[in-house]
Amino acid sequence: MAKINYLPMLADLNTPLSEEQLAILEQQVESELPDPTIQSQFNLAWGLIKSEDKYDNKHGITILTEVYKTVPSRRRECLYYLAIGCYKIGEFQESKRYIDVLLSREPDNLQAIQLKEELETQIAKDGLIGVAIIGGLTAIGVGLAGLLVKHNRR
Repeated sequence: MAKINYLPMLADLNTPLSEEQLAILEQQVESELPDPTIQSQFNLAWGLIKSEDKYDNKHGITILTEVYKTVPSRRRECLYYLAIGCYKIGEFQESKRYIDVLLSREPDNLQAIQLKEELETQIAKDGLIGVAIIGGLTAIGVGLAGLLVKHNRR
């Protein structure tokens, strides 16, 4: 079976749009109010996801979530961009949930596979950091307990 390549690679999504480009996408949505097209909303969400600003990323996630809920034909794209958005704001488990759904439908999707590998690396790093923090706190607790016992013996 051929590998599927229809979504941008992870590195491409880390290149933000210029402020002018993002403003054009926002103006397009505003010009279509009160009922902007799905394509205009999706384009704006895509631009917000590409941003380096976490607030923009979260706003993009909100828009994509709504598009996902209301437009079944855009779900596969939304899943990928939702995964990217969550990844960029550090919500790795949520991102993995989205990418797992996409991979359950398209197991040969190269971009989704790449993102899942990156997510698993980040989740493993977070786990190791968590273990190190717990180990450090345990050592501090044992040290404090030792000091208390020593102090109480006096």
